[in-house]
Amino acid sequence: MITKSQIQFVQSLKQKKYRDLHRCFVAEGSKLVLELAESRFSVRQIFATTDWLRDTHFATGIAVEEVKPFEMERISALSNPSPVLAIVEMQEEAPEPTSRFEDLTLVLDGIQDPGNMGTIIRIADWFGIREVICSTDSVDLYNSKVIQATMGSITRVKVNYVELAGFFEALEVGVPVYGMMLEGENLYTAEPTPNGMIVIGSEAHGISHKLTGYITHRLTIPFYPADRDYHAESLNAAVATGIVCAEFRKRLAISD
Repeated sequence: MITKSQIQFVQSLKQKKYRDLHRCFVAEGSKLVLELAESRFSVRQIFATTDWLRDTHFATGIAVEEVKPFEMERISALSNPSPVLAIVEMQEEAPEPTSRFEDLTLVLDGIQDPGNMGTIIRIADWFGIREVICSTDSVDLYNSKVIQATMGSITRVKVNYVELAGFFEALEVGVPVYGMMLEGENLYTAEPTPNGMIVIGSEAHGISHKLTGYITHRLTIPFYPADRDYHAESLNAAVATGIVCAEFRKRLAISD
């Protein structure tokens, strides 16, 4: 039976200060937990129901605690708890982004919504983008809602947090920096390069003013039809990311 101290520990990891203190985060759901168990991440402990343990095979060497469904409800952050929850060790963040800028890299400026962050990481994984660079004021990667929204893509996409103005200041000359803005060149008629930075701004404010000077190509996703008087004020950050990544990959596939 799960102990009171174990319950308190798992519940404490809902807060960033305790995740940082213990260097651990929580992951829930069979697919996500199994992907983490087989990835570069180290799974410290698994809490799972009897049925899940009976029907599932996973890497040995992981501490396992069998729990009752009502106990899972006490430690789960989900409204409908899954049959398995894992405590996973954070990875040490690289001192600087590792991208060599030979391909596309996503840069996220002030993304605050956990669902958007996790979905963007999943989008990056789908389109073969291996690195996402975030501003220091973006939502924490290890927020449980971010982790859930990645659907396992966190195991394949590197995420770094940096001070973006300094990062762009040090960026080698000639690397294209594409900024998604409300005013810019039509994405569908632009000619994207096979490499470069794609900057996605915050849900509320877009790309911050201090970064606009580093943008070499301003792009916009046009609404349709173009002569409409009224339309949505903006697109969701994750939706916009999916559209721009799809367009970049399509254009590059056509040119190959």
